[in-house]
Amino acid sequence: MSATLERTSTSNAAPKAQRTDMKLEVVTIPVSDVERAKRFYEGLGWRLDIDIDKGADFRAMQFTPPGSSCSFHIGKGITPAAPGSAGNLFLAVSDIEAAREDLVRRGIQVSEVVHHGPGEPAMKGRHPQRATYASYAAFSDPDGNKWLLQEVTSRLPGRVDPQETRYASPAELAAALRRAAEAHGAHEKSLGIDYDVNWPDWYAEYLFGERSGRATMA
Repeated sequence: MSATLERTSTSNAAPKAQRTDMKLEVVTIPVSDVERAKRFYEGLGWRLDIDIDKGADFRAMQFTPPGSSCSFHIGKGITPAAPGSAGNLFLAVSDIEAAREDLVRRGIQVSEVVHHGPGEPAMKGRHPQRATYASYAAFSDPDGNKWLLQEVTSRLPGRVDPQETRYASPAELAAALRRAAEAHGAHEKSLGIDYDVNWPDWYAEYLFGERSGRATMA
């Protein structure tokens, strides 16, 4: 093949398609009594972003749970779904016992914490090793829409971009630091030392590994 033909073939090649980000922004929760639902979600301490009232036929409110990048809508005239038909709305939390206690203090009826693996029966209490994605507690809004707390301490490989390490709130970062401190204490003990001068580097590697889905340090 001549150099001229090679250049022509290369120039006619289809350009590589760039990925378009598609970020889940909002889900709709069907409710029967908008004011009652508003009081409930405000009582959770969740942020009310908008409240658009167009009279008897249309009203839309947007709420965002703390630290969440996804919001939800409640209202009237916004969905044909039956009130209370939304189920298993997962709320990822870094400390399920603390999250449950906060809801209970707000007067919310929350199930006891249980733990189980995929396809396994539920057992009482948080997972003894705090395995990620393994501990749950449930509560419902006044219409019966079901929310599920799930303790997430590290992400599955492929779930996040391994080059990004983000924390949604100071509370989430604080919980991660506590886990790092506990793991680092075991690391110091294994070395037979009382103080590791390189602890900042160790913490950084631990936090990055946990958050990006890679194995954490031993």
